[in-house]
Amino acid sequence: MKNEDITSSYITTCVLNAFLSYTAVMLNCLTIYALTKLSSLPRPLKTLLLSLAVSDLGVGLMVQPSYIASLVMEMEHKTENNPAYYITYKLYVFTVNLFGFASFFGVTFLSFDRFLAVYLHLRYQELVTHKRVVVVMVSKWVFSAVLSFMRLCIPTRDSFIIYAVIYLSFLLTTTPINCKIYVTVRHHAKQIQALQVQPTATQNGEAGTSNTAGWRKFAIGTLLVYLAFLVCYLPNVCFLIVYLIFGPSSSITVILDLFSSTLLFLNSTLNPLIYCWKLRRIRLTILTILRISDITD
Repeated sequence: MKNEDITSSYITTCVLNAFLSYTAVMLNCLTIYALTKLSSLPRPLKTLLLSLAVSDLGVGLMVQPSYIASLVMEMEHKTENNPAYYITYKLYVFTVNLFGFASFFGVTFLSFDRFLAVYLHLRYQELVTHKRVVVVMVSKWVFSAVLSFMRLCIPTRDSFIIYAVIYLSFLLTTTPINCKIYVTVRHHAKQIQALQVQPTATQNGEAGTSNTAGWRKFAIGTLLVYLAFLVCYLPNVCFLIVYLIFGPSSSITVILDLFSSTLLFLNSTLNPLIYCWKLRRIRLTILTILRISDITD
């Protein structure tokens, strides 16, 4: 591949990430503010969403700006014996692993939370307590920090092997879980619909229709969430594998690195839209905040 093509890919990547950095910061700040104002949301779910929003905010606030700065210096060939590039690149490497893994694990734990909510029913509130969720979230951040320091301390190839194993393990685990959630919710929707065949009253019929619609929206939302998750993370897994096979200097490795990184960062913009705005109470809170802001302006 020609150097001109690689340069144009760098420029396109910088422009896209500048836009995605802005949207990630704005959407996640709005989501965090809305979550702190919302008292009706269950505390375990609020903790999960807040932790995910904070990690996604870190991607837009720290990871993408340092990533863009590194790419600009690489395009201008200001990498050798350049302390500014060294510091910027090391900051990018540390933050991308810290916030990237925190976001990845946050999405994964939300999948497990939905799975437990569907299958445990009444036992869900007994087993999934706020204290346990806090412990899991703290452990998530500690583990993400360990992985970030590991990337700085051991050879790149070795760390990429570990990352690929972690990504594939969690993706292979969450895939059947999300499939089971979707199948179960669809089954519940059909059962509710069957009970509406001979409603005893109009009010009961309307309530059943509302419940069926709610189950269907939940099923479709779950499927869309996981599809977006796969679209954003699978290319990064492919990049790790290509890097291990062809090395860092291959043209396909460079282009795939740019493409997969941008998709990975895109997930931090999609998460507040998919996870938070799909919840009616959070959506109404955000709309209220926006209306108040328009009035004051």
